[in-house]
Amino acid sequence: MLRQRVITALALAPLVLLVILWAPHELTAMVFALLAFAAFWEWSAFPGFRRRSVRGLYVTALCACILAVWWIGVDRPALDGVLYAAIAWWVVALVWIVAAPAFMNQATAAVAGALVLVPAWLALTRLHAHDPQLLLFLLALVAAADVGAYFAGRRYGRKKLAPRVSPGKTWAGVFGGLGSAVLVSVFGVWWLQKTAALFVGLCVLVVAASIVGDLTESL
Repeated sequence: MLRQRVITALALAPLVLLVILWAPHELTAMVFALLAFAAFWEWSAFPGFRRRSVRGLYVTALCACILAVWWIGVDRPALDGVLYAAIAWWVVALVWIVAAPAFMNQATAAVAGALVLVPAWLALTRLHAHDPQLLLFLLALVAAADVGAYFAGRRYGRKKLAPRVSPGKTWAGVFGGLGSAVLVSVFGVWWLQKTAALFVGLCVLVVAASIVGDLTESL
């Protein structure tokens, strides 16, 4: 598993750098859209849709959402509400994981896909337009947190984080991921010339949100 992850990361790294740092913004947005379409198809299995035609309709509906966002204009202030709704969703997701993980059905899983993936595409596209290096740092931050969580959880993982949702995740993994995030964010302060305290705090918050996202996907 680890070997496959490392090989995949090394193989894709040059392509990621090309798409984020050197490709025109419109092309990068299209690449993000293609990745989103693939994610739509994968997510369409979570609600338990048995027929491929139903999964296809679900994917088509989410693709239409992205096309509508692109048609309106990614940077239009009118779409700020989509990102605010996403923030509200992640708060709800945290409460859902903690208080009612058994409350999962076809409808909630389907709606969750729309609330996760469409705003994610919009946010990544906006962030790339704002600063491609900041987007690259974001990917590095989450990857580093994932690596830190993997090794800390494997070495020290005893106490389960959310056994009813994902039995393999531990508190040691959480602290390992957050610790890795702090180290990478300190590097980011130098790289991106940011205010240290605010930037490190924001990075820790982002990684905490990524943990909630990981648990939501497990749910």
